Amino acid sequence: MSEELLRLSKRMSELGLCSRREADEWIARGWVRVDGQVVSELGTKIYPSQRVTVERQAAAEQSKRVTILINKPVGYVSGQAEDGYTPAVALIKPENRWAECDAPENFHPTQLRSLVPAGRLDIDSVGLLVLTQDGRVAKTLIGEHTSVDKEYLVRVQYTKEGKLPDADLKKLNHGLWMDGKPLLPAKVRWQNDDQLSFTLREGKKRQIRRMCDMVGLRVVGLKRVRIGKVKLGNLPEGQWRYLKADEQF
Repeated sequence: MSEELLRLSKRMSELGLCSRREADEWIARGWVRVDGQVVSELGTKIYPSQRVTVERQAAAEQSKRVTILINKPVGYVSGQAEDGYTPAVALIKPENRWAECDAPENFHPTQLRSLVPAGRLDIDSVGLLVLTQDGRVAKTLIGEHTSVDKEYLVRVQYTKEGKLPDADLKKLNHGLWMDGKPLLPAKVRWQNDDQLSFTLREGKKRQIRRMCDMVGLRVVGLKRVRIGKVKLGNLPEGQWRYLKADEQF
């Protein structure tokens, strides 16, 4: 079977070396070799069987990239500033660093450069938000083939008589459609009388609120408590900490 040529940056991303944007940066700096030869032209295509290696400087630079966990309060947007709302990245300053964060990193303003949210959290939701400079982390959390699940605690009110029928709880777990497509199976269960736990593998815009809406539940409060293996834990609202070297999503 004949091999198809692939863009070098795409191949580097597939191999888990870095994000495509980082790949282009490294290629331009002459830090990438294909079968031992330096390749510095952007857009170069290679065969998947060719060997890709990166210079030590690339690994060193990547290891300096930080990933930050923040407990986002209500009223902050997760991404770019919009309509007078403040982005969550504005909370990342020395005085808001959690006192119990024991990571060896010292805060430096250069860490705010190209720090992007790996996933969204609505303006009126609170809890765990990940901001990262590391393309590998972003790809793990928001790449199209991500398998990392996210857990939310959702306080709800039933807008109809009585309480939510079991059949509707089953629907929340599997069977609802959104934007013309079936939703992936979720894990939804009662935590107590007015709080549900949602575990999702996808994150469509305002997905949980819309799902609840479909079965007559009104969301009163929504908090993300876990992304993959990383938990919000005791991180206070409005404070942040570094992802530790031994933590993996």
